[in-house]
Amino acid sequence: MQTATDALVLRERKLDEQDRLLTLLSADQGIITAYAKGAGRMKGSMASATELLCYSHFVLFRNRDRCFADRAEVNTLFFGIRGNLEKLALATYFAQLCCELIPENEPAAEELRLMLNTLYCLEQDKLPPLQLKAILELRLLTLTGYMPDLIACRVCGSLPDGPVLFDPAGGSVCCPDCAPAGAVGLLPLPPGVFAAMRHIIYCEFEKLFCFRLAEENLPLLAGAAEQYLLCQVERILPALNFYKTML
Repeated sequence: MQTATDALVLRERKLDEQDRLLTLLSADQGIITAYAKGAGRMKGSMASATELLCYSHFVLFRNRDRCFADRAEVNTLFFGIRGNLEKLALATYFAQLCCELIPENEPAAEELRLMLNTLYCLEQDKLPPLQLKAILELRLLTLTGYMPDLIACRVCGSLPDGPVLFDPAGGSVCCPDCAPAGAVGLLPLPPGVFAAMRHIIYCEFEKLFCFRLAEENLPLLAGAAEQYLLCQVERILPALNFYKTML
């Protein structure tokens, strides 16, 4: 059966001189693993359309438990990311994270929209990379069933109006006065960082990228988001390690 879909290439692996194995992210089918025969030919029609981080229109053919990419045409190449090693490392990490969290063969329209908008903002320098990293991590976790509870203090039930303590392992916050005696691993967050995390998790998508944070608070936001992510994924993805060597 043949189907057509627009999809982002999250991973491409050479099987031999001519063929590639692709991991794609599409709105209607989520994560797709597809064989692209002849995609490695330099003059082949699918060569550029099947490269990492390329958003392309695919014609797919399914035969039993295998999927093949019969045709592919480029929609967007994200040249501004490919020409910058730091941006490419961060975008590759985003792609690995999508592979880790998004299930196969299930609709993923919001996840694809998030990824494409994040890549666009990264390419065009719309927001600082650390801010985009936190947005992608926290929103993707929220979309895939790992949303933290940042509504109110887990102990007293009130919304703190000052600094809070964030528990990455439990995905919750508490007031400094409510923290259990001897508690470890709690991250102190200034009000602006806490507000930014709440915005990323709870806001409408159209407002997701519409906030600013003081430069000195960006590492705190990025650190809190990453710590929470690592508590859910329980391993550091290879591209994240590489990206960190460039900071």
